[in-house]
Amino acid sequence: MDFLRPLVISGPSGVGKSTLLKRLFLEFPDKFGFSVSHTTRDPRPGEIDGNHYHFVTRQKFLDLVQEGAFIEHAQFSGNHYGTSFEAVRLIQQQGKRCILDIEAQGVQQIKKTELNPVYLFISPPTIKTLRRRLQVRATDTESAIQKRLAIALNEIQYAKQPNIHDIVIVNDDLDRAYEQLRNVALGERIVGDTLPPLDD
Repeated sequence: MDFLRPLVISGPSGVGKSTLLKRLFLEFPDKFGFSVSHTTRDPRPGEIDGNHYHFVTRQKFLDLVQEGAFIEHAQFSGNHYGTSFEAVRLIQQQGKRCILDIEAQGVQQIKKTELNPVYLFISPPTIKTLRRRLQVRATDTESAIQKRLAIALNEIQYAKQPNIHDIVIVNDDLDRAYEQLRNVALGERIVGDTLPPLDD
């Protein structure tokens, strides 16, 4: 059933993925599910094992890597994070479509598996717009913003390669972008947008 194919969503930090996904889950609380990732970091206050993350030791995580349990995995700030095949299956067994919010590095790993998802890229209209959004958020230093922009350029460059993503949505208008995301998530085929140029 095409509707149950996992939906892999990627895009630069600050592009509005979280806002769009929150809206989707609010409108359709019973149709979609996020896979619960594994991590080696310690739980934060209020986080529940098996709900927010599967909290495991570094050795357990590495054992799972060796067993081929992960669709994709990466290391950030000294901690390991990974999405398991089992986590996706659990969502599908509930009759829901599994949505994975993945970095470009993870997309490259998923391409080497048999997961067969739909790949969706959320793009800013321009790099200048993305820079302004990151500055307005006021959660990062200027050096951190520059680092995020450099990563964004790489992600868009990767997304421009042929056959990387099935659909591109340019988030230049939140309501329009959400309508497109909603249609894709519900299994409808849409005509996607064109990726913006990499310069300002």
